[in-house]
Amino acid sequence: MAFDYGSWESSYVCIDLKSFYASVECVERGLDPMTTDLVVADPTRTEKTICLAVSPSLKARGVSGRARVFEIPKSFEYIMAPPRMQLYLEYAAEIYKVYLDYIAPEDMHVYSIDEVFIDVTKYLKRYGCDPKQMAELLMGEVYDRIGVRATAGVGSNMYLAKIAMDIIAKHADDFIGVLDEEAYKDRLWDYRPLSDFWRIGRRTQDKLERIGITTMRGIAEADEDLMYRMFGIDAELLIDHAYGIEPTEMSDIKGYKNKSHSLSRGQVLMRDYSKDEGRIIIKEMTELLCHELTAAGMATPNVSILVGYSNALKVPMARGSVSFTVMTDASTIIIPAVADLYDRITEASYPVRRMFVNFNNIKAKAEERQMTIFDLADAEADEEGATRGQKRKAGMNDPVAERSARMKRDAALQETVNNIRSKYGKDAMFRGMDLEDAATTRERNHQVGGHRE
Repeated sequence: MAFDYGSWESSYVCIDLKSFYASVECVERGLDPMTTDLVVADPTRTEKTICLAVSPSLKARGVSGRARVFEIPKSFEYIMAPPRMQLYLEYAAEIYKVYLDYIAPEDMHVYSIDEVFIDVTKYLKRYGCDPKQMAELLMGEVYDRIGVRATAGVGSNMYLAKIAMDIIAKHADDFIGVLDEEAYKDRLWDYRPLSDFWRIGRRTQDKLERIGITTMRGIAEADEDLMYRMFGIDAELLIDHAYGIEPTEMSDIKGYKNKSHSLSRGQVLMRDYSKDEGRIIIKEMTELLCHELTAAGMATPNVSILVGYSNALKVPMARGSVSFTVMTDASTIIIPAVADLYDRITEASYPVRRMFVNFNNIKAKAEERQMTIFDLADAEADEEGATRGQKRKAGMNDPVAERSARMKRDAALQETVNNIRSKYGKDAMFRGMDLEDAATTRERNHQVGGHRE
């Protein structure tokens, strides 16, 4: 299909590295990922483990990109490569450097480790090419310098570039798909399933199917009032995308500032843990977040946790939160409070399998470090009825000053630990609980994204 690129107000390219982890493993072995059968999976885990990546040649033989090891036909001979997350990060950084040779960082948005959006509008004249040729140039440079192949989508907006890559490019001989609004309606308005489209998940697809909508054409032609009643504000995005419209531009992404300020950690355990073992994990995760807060010069007034039980139980997750009377990053305050919350909300007889800790509404310590009236009340209550004035007359210490000093000592200690770990490694200092059999921090210190470095 011929495209009138001159009529496009903007031109975007979305590039995805083909089976990135598997491609890196093939490149490291001097093998061609297009002809080598290879999966990236941890051989120390069970056959139920999910493959992190499957080489294009195995995909061509019908193996799913997210297959579990046992789902790969036993008759297939293939290489199983253990995950090396740090290596993949290094490759991704080198590939980003390739893009930087042609594109300024303000015109790129790194969507994931293997995917990037690029606004190429102002570069076409500079390099004397159209948008598709620009995609070919960048893909070729990545392959020539790094050895990793890519697919690309070219579109008159970011959404169309993404859809062109996800749906059109995989069927193209040159691995490049191109779409503008007219081509989108012509080629994809009646395409199924809807879940293949960016930002439409299975739940949304099922919800639409219940009212008889199975295509983008159906969304475009649906009653808008009904769509807004069903999906709220998200209906606006669904309707825009049904027409191939995307109002967001690269400048909007670069200028966006997240209004929600939080820090979080999550962990899926390798086996069912008892409640007592789970307490060790929740305390480890909380301690690490406390050090992240200190390193960032931030503090939190509230911590929430989620605890998921064994998959076999099929019961709701336990959830709860705890608030502090002062913004704090002190592990001596936060860890005991979180451990107490964990004890209160979890069932003793239920084995634990998943945990999430979230530090909410974090702010710079300088903004909120002052002691509050509630801390004054807490401190005075500790004095068993005696007033601060009476204590001073008796030559005793001011309880509020003592609490403030303790918080400063805690922060200084955490900063010291952070500095030591930064200089000598994460294992240079750790708590005694990290030596417990159920503890995971020391093992996770040598993982990236939950996998070995």
